[in-house]
Amino acid sequence: MPQPHPNAPAKPPAGMRAMQLERPGEALRAVHLAVPRPGPGQVLLRVEACGVCRTDLHLIDGELPDPVLPMIPGHEIIGRVVELGEGVGDAAGMVPGQRIGVPWLGWTCGHCGFCASQRENLCDAARFTGYQIQGGYAEYTVADARYCFPIDEALDAAEAAPLLCAGLIGYRALEMAGAARRIGLYGFGAAAHIITQVAVWQGREVYAFTRPGDSASQAFARRLGACWTGAGEERPPHPLDAALIFAPSGELVPAALRAVAKGGTVVCAGIHMSTIPAFPYDILWGERRIVSVANLTRRDGDEFLALAPRVPVRTEVVRFALEDANEALERLRRGALQGAAVLLP
Repeated sequence: MPQPHPNAPAKPPAGMRAMQLERPGEALRAVHLAVPRPGPGQVLLRVEACGVCRTDLHLIDGELPDPVLPMIPGHEIIGRVVELGEGVGDAAGMVPGQRIGVPWLGWTCGHCGFCASQRENLCDAARFTGYQIQGGYAEYTVADARYCFPIDEALDAAEAAPLLCAGLIGYRALEMAGAARRIGLYGFGAAAHIITQVAVWQGREVYAFTRPGDSASQAFARRLGACWTGAGEERPPHPLDAALIFAPSGELVPAALRAVAKGGTVVCAGIHMSTIPAFPYDILWGERRIVSVANLTRRDGDEFLALAPRVPVRTEVVRFALEDANEALERLRRGALQGAAVLLP
């Protein structure tokens, strides 16, 4: 029988605070709900911190199809195990009090062709945290033990939270760029500020593209090691080997194609993007590629969470109370944040 962790939380109360989406297009509503109980294979967590991701905005704005409603958003969760569901224990290596992280990919079938070939991120039956599974904008949440990652006790919970999506998706996007030396990052938000640190540590050159006139983000990018900054439509001083697009703007795809050299790769790293406008074939010609990032795998999580402390990745966060989730989301929508917003229940 696993022994409880020294930081094992007390037995949870009957009720909890949460921020809930009832209908797309509306603000989140503060609610008081019963604390959920873990089912077989699940764990109950007391949430320490939950990052605010642009995907949450896409959910709230109705840009993601068929969400489960009402829904508690949030998929960058740092929490402590409170209770283990049936079948969770020695095999999962979890004990009450342990600190774990919960990402976007929350459940897969485990037996389809994608799951069987280590491409579980493409599972057609997959379910996602804060979209089809209740998320972390709450004091407590439940998660599938298979899709939780151990989190270093030494890390600040708020600073660790963005690693669970901004970091993981940024890492997967960077991996798709292969050995590219000159990397362009379009949209300098939470993911870009994390992956800039990784790319610079790896010896790559980072070129950061922001909204026109966003001098604050450009200064932030240079402080993190970017060798050049400019607006999204600008051409960098040298052709890029790869471009990673984090902003949800389809017009950046032709801009990135013009910026990459022949043989270069444009990686679309968001879950939603506005319509990509028509563009001439000559900017795609020359064996340039356009690829997309879909979700993440547990292997991505294991690799990136082992890599991050070696860099070391330092996340820049703005902390908000749980009840201020709508303010955090609005500041993210306006581009009025440097780094990542994090809710602290």
